[in-house]
Amino acid sequence: MATFDFTPMFRSSIGFDQLPDLLAHAAEREANGYPPYNIEKSGPDDFRIVMAVAGFARDDLEIVQAESRLIIKGQAKKEEAKTFLYRGLAARPFVREFDLATYVEVTGAALENGLLIISLKRELPEAMKPRSIPIAGKDDAPGAVSRLQRAA
Repeated sequence: MATFDFTPMFRSSIGFDQLPDLLAHAAEREANGYPPYNIEKSGPDDFRIVMAVAGFARDDLEIVQAESRLIIKGQAKKEEAKTFLYRGLAARPFVREFDLATYVEVTGAALENGLLIISLKRELPEAMKPRSIPIAGKDDAPGAVSRLQRAA
C-alpha cells in the first residue's frame, strides 16, 4: 500500500487531522462491488444512497449509524432448496460501510422495487453556521457597540 504525505495540505487547513485515517480505512475496504449503489445529492444539504438489494426483504437488512460511519448489512433468510437453471440474482450476505462527514445524519430509509433508499441530511448546529463578525474602530471601546452596528 502506498503512503501519502499530507503535510502540505495541513499547512493551510485546520481540523482535518482525521483525513489520513479516513483514506486508510477506505483503501482497506473490500471493493467487490456488491451490492451496487448510487450516492445522489438531492439538495444543498440532502443526500441519498440508493442500493440495489433485489432478493432481500426488509427484515433481511440492517442499517446502523455509529458515530461518523453508516453500516448497511444484508443477510437473506435461508429458502427451501430450489433448483436454478440460471441464477442471476445474487442474494449473498454483504456489509457496506460509508464514512459520513460531521453533522450528516440518516433521516430515513425505504425499500422500494428492490432498491434500498437511505436519506441523509447535513444539519449544522446554529453555532457552526456562518455569522458576520463586526469590526471595531479605534474610537470604539472594547466590547462597545460600533456606530455601524447601531445604524443597522
